[in-house]
Amino acid sequence: MDKPPVKVTLIRMQYVGEQGHMALLGHSLAAYISVLERERLRKLTTRILSDTTLWLCRLFRYENGSAYYHEDDREGLVKVCRLAINTHYEDYATEGFTLLSSKHPVIYQSAACRPGLGQHLCSQLGLPLSSLCIVPCNTMFGSLHRMDVALLDKLIRDDSESGKLPLLLIANAGTPGAGHTDKLSRLKELCVQYNMWLHVEGVNLATLVLGQVSSTVTAATKCDSMTLTPGPWLGLPAVPAVTLYRHEDPALSLAAGLTSSQPVEKLRALPLWLSLQYLGHDGILQRIKHASQLSQQLLENLKTLASIKTSVGELVFIHLAVSSSGGSVEGYLEGERDILDALNRWLGEQLAQQVPLSGVDVVELEDEGTCVRFSPLMTAAALGTQENDVAALVEKLGEMIPVLSCTLRFRQDFKDEVLQQASLSYIEDQSWPGLGGVRYEARTTDLDEDKRHHSVEKINSDLLKKLMELDTDLYFSDGPEFCEEKNCIFIGMATEDLDVAELVETVVSIGRDIEESGKLFENMTEVVRRGIQEAEQQLQKANEEKLMEEGVLRQIPLVGSVLNWFSPVQASVKGKTFNLAEGCLDSTEPVYSIKAQMNKEASLDSPKSITKRFPGQKLFRRQGAGSDSVSDTSSVSQLEESFRETAPVQASDAEEAEVPQERHVHIVAETASSDQRVPEGQETESVDALR
Repeated sequence: MDKPPVKVTLIRMQYVGEQGHMALLGHSLAAYISVLERERLRKLTTRILSDTTLWLCRLFRYENGSAYYHEDDREGLVKVCRLAINTHYEDYATEGFTLLSSKHPVIYQSAACRPGLGQHLCSQLGLPLSSLCIVPCNTMFGSLHRMDVALLDKLIRDDSESGKLPLLLIANAGTPGAGHTDKLSRLKELCVQYNMWLHVEGVNLATLVLGQVSSTVTAATKCDSMTLTPGPWLGLPAVPAVTLYRHEDPALSLAAGLTSSQPVEKLRALPLWLSLQYLGHDGILQRIKHASQLSQQLLENLKTLASIKTSVGELVFIHLAVSSSGGSVEGYLEGERDILDALNRWLGEQLAQQVPLSGVDVVELEDEGTCVRFSPLMTAAALGTQENDVAALVEKLGEMIPVLSCTLRFRQDFKDEVLQQASLSYIEDQSWPGLGGVRYEARTTDLDEDKRHHSVEKINSDLLKKLMELDTDLYFSDGPEFCEEKNCIFIGMATEDLDVAELVETVVSIGRDIEESGKLFENMTEVVRRGIQEAEQQLQKANEEKLMEEGVLRQIPLVGSVLNWFSPVQASVKGKTFNLAEGCLDSTEPVYSIKAQMNKEASLDSPKSITKRFPGQKLFRRQGAGSDSVSDTSSVSQLEESFRETAPVQASDAEEAEVPQERHVHIVAETASSDQRVPEGQETESVDALR
């Protein structure tokens, strides 16, 4: 028997160039080299380690430095902190942590450092969290993402006066969130004054290889240690991070774990050694320079776009900066910050999906809120980002910004229109990137709570399906994944030509039709049951009248046939109609005349609630709002293709006009002809058929 086909899903892997293959080859070579003779292995690993350290120190302008290679980019900080403890506490190797109780060590870090770094450091060193001091960023002067140097000075002075030992300061050359660099030269002066260890990390350290570097980043070359991540900077997979440090006592470095006497440990540098050999100085410089040029290219192109705000640096941050009234960000309305965060989050997700090689992502900043981050130093080498990718990113931004602005402007109009409808409830969800949400409320009040809840759930579910089948560019959804409100319909982004009033009227109209249809089917069971009982009674009465009219002899076999042949009974056919709406039997005489009249009126009257449209014009669009707004290839249509695939189903005018107000089931009971006898029991066949 044939095996069922196996479905294979192809996942796009990270771009790996030739330099990446060299790094991967280094791991295989390290395994082979580890089996060499011990003396040859020692000489080879020592040469590899010293050459790699020398190249890195020259590239990043770190004179007379040593290097520690590690897989976890936080491990180097743990080692240099242990080195600082061994330096300040001379008997730490023999006395251990008993020395720390007499003079409590304190580690200082900026509030803008990556989350969890200080907690990880304390847990690895066995220090209490009270040893960690978080230094706030500037609140009045300078950048809001840089460490407050004056406040740091005060904190260190207070700790020293209280008998504590200021041990180490963690500074940033490019904060993880905003990419800002601390005042490293001023921080170095404080560390020298209080005999503290200064450690620096951040993405901006990559620019030290360039010919022209800002003075704030150049000051990092005077620090006591720095952590580098050449893997993402140069697009090298599976290469270790490097911590460069300066210290004069090799014994303390060995005790802190920064150096090792094991040759195999030194082989960690082999993948990086091979990659640096392959790239050369010019190749490394070209990659860092290319990433910086991409940032400058994006910043220049963004100057032509309105309604956005950017943060300048090696990292570019983009976020929507317009209020619902069309003003600037200074004029935020109440709750508008959350709405802008939702729109910016949607913007970042769309850009990352439609221009994946740009490497943009979404970040949350304390003051700016949700932003779209473009960090080519961390992504360009790995993804292979080029100038045309940045151009495509700017083009998509130019298409999406008007959509975001229109959506923000129409949100209040949509809310006002919904509140005017008694059958709709407006759903306030500021995390939804779109017009907003509605719920159709059942108008029946005689149902209990459970039945009413079930009715509302079914109506809104069917309403959502009907709306998704409409020929429109709007996106309809049941809401965010973790939305507290249930049984809702959320509407996505809007364009400038959106007719909000028509949209709300259509939702009400379709919801009303679904509700009335549901009521008819709910009552049909009881109506049919009562109607069948009444039909049985009337048919039984008709049979009794027939028996009295024809006589008993006509009911006897053979005798009745002879009588019917000699003297046929002239009986007229009496039809009955079963009205489902009223649950009763009526005569069939007015049925055909009413049906003919309805067909005539339907052919003359125009359909209700149908707005006259021009060829190619979709639903909920105002004619004359702009020539581009009527085009089927509008920007919002392209943006919403990633959310759904719709199969438009548009009812014809005749179908909408021929919806009857009530439905009829005809049950025709005919009397037997005079020349044919009705067998016993046959008179109830029509009732059985109805059942």
